[in-house]
Amino acid sequence: MKFLRRVFVLLIITSKIQAQVVGGEHAFEFLRLSESPHLSALGGVNVLNPSSDVMMSNANPALLRPEFHTNLGLNYNIYYAGTKVSNLYYAHHSPNIHTTFGLGLQYIDYGNFTLTDNIGNILGDKKAVDYCIKLSASKQYLEKWRYGATLKYAQSSMIDKKAVALLGDVGVVFADTNGQWYIGAAVKNAGVQLKSYSKNIGQEPMPLDLQIGIMKKFKKAPFAFSILAHHLYKWDIRYDNPADQTDNILDFSGQTTAKEKNYFADKLFRHFVFALDMNLGKRIEISAGYNHLRRSELAISEKKGVSGFSFGAGIYLNKFTIHYAQSYYHIVGAYNEIGINFSLNQLFGLGHFGEKINWSEKYAHAYY
Repeated sequence: MKFLRRVFVLLIITSKIQAQVVGGEHAFEFLRLSESPHLSALGGVNVLNPSSDVMMSNANPALLRPEFHTNLGLNYNIYYAGTKVSNLYYAHHSPNIHTTFGLGLQYIDYGNFTLTDNIGNILGDKKAVDYCIKLSASKQYLEKWRYGATLKYAQSSMIDKKAVALLGDVGVVFADTNGQWYIGAAVKNAGVQLKSYSKNIGQEPMPLDLQIGIMKKFKKAPFAFSILAHHLYKWDIRYDNPADQTDNILDFSGQTTAKEKNYFADKLFRHFVFALDMNLGKRIEISAGYNHLRRSELAISEKKGVSGFSFGAGIYLNKFTIHYAQSYYHIVGAYNEIGINFSLNQLFGLGHFGEKINWSEKYAHAYY
């Protein structure tokens, strides 16, 4: 735990100067994308859900647990504008050092772009790609605590420009299985840019986030309710729109004056995500979430519809699980995701080599 505190302080110091802006003003914004359909169904932010989905470990490395031993999670989905999103995550537990490791890949393919000269002559096609390779580790602390850390190498290639960054996540989860209370916290995407798109740009801010949440499960009811808070390093994360700054007030003298709007409630709730999980037996799970920041930034004021809401379902089978999510960013349509997790050691063995790496071992659920 002392080591984790030191890493936490180092990451905050490294990124505190860069954490003054929010929403589209950072490099490597793709790191904010959900890598799990289950996470997307919960509103895109969740650092404490004790799901049996190994992909949820991307949200908080402390969620990486021994029960995920030899689990492989993967998904391939089509984002808006034909962008191809791929995610891969593998977990392996080492009983000798009581540590669970995870190795992940996030890959975003924006497609081919036609490259031309100043007068429009076609010079060829170029691809635009973002990707991140991550290595995670997590350990148990006492009976109810678990902590973890993730190291990330991120690279963004846009036409003929390239940027590189080294980032990290640290997280902790407290699980009171008797009272069915769960608390989680994570510092995400703290780090430094190693290479900018251009020498003239210099250091760009990283997509830092500080997230904290609490969840309550009910012993006599098949559902769990979560409240998550994000971007806690900055109070006002509203988009700076001059049209929203003032109200025209007519006073008793007949003079019209401009009064600055407060927006206290809106500023407050933009930090929160609300989520609900419901179990329909032992095999099916239904999820829903509401992200107020997403609704406030992307919805059309005249017709908001269900912008900011998300829904999903999971099917848990013996050797694999399937998750589906539908997230509404805008009234133009929903983003649909599907992902699958495999328990590889239940699909095939590795003989003598498998015995050396404890391939066939099974570990009990840590939070149930």
